[in-house]
Amino acid sequence: MSSTSTLDFTLDDSKEFANIVEQKIAEFNWQHWEVSERLKLGLKLEDEHGTLLAGFSARTFGNWLQIDNLWVSETLRGQDIGSQLLAKAENIAIDRGCIYAILDTLNFQARPFYESRGYTLQWTKKAYPKTGCKYFMVKNLEG
Repeated sequence: MSSTSTLDFTLDDSKEFANIVEQKIAEFNWQHWEVSERLKLGLKLEDEHGTLLAGFSARTFGNWLQIDNLWVSETLRGQDIGSQLLAKAENIAIDRGCIYAILDTLNFQARPFYESRGYTLQWTKKAYPKTGCKYFMVKNLEG
């Protein structure tokens, strides 16, 4: 393709297309990363009827636990469920060889929760998405 040709880009907002692009990046990354294994880590708490009451999703790779989501039902908040869920996930990550944890949280979400559990603020993305901000936090799991 010559640099003077006009490209005809097609709009595709589908989840399927986004997954394909993500997979292409992952394929490239795996050729250059020293870590060849990335493991999902999911924990859930359900009631006797199978209704989800709390959940945690993350992945572990190399030295890192990357936390994606931690959610506790409104009816159970303030009862130490989130702390127990996070501690269990961190212990699993340590067993997998992780030394650090990383996460992001929005200004109206859980920064104080994570700070009280040893996470420190590393960077703030301001004006996100407009007037709020996103906090990026880490924790040393060894200590």
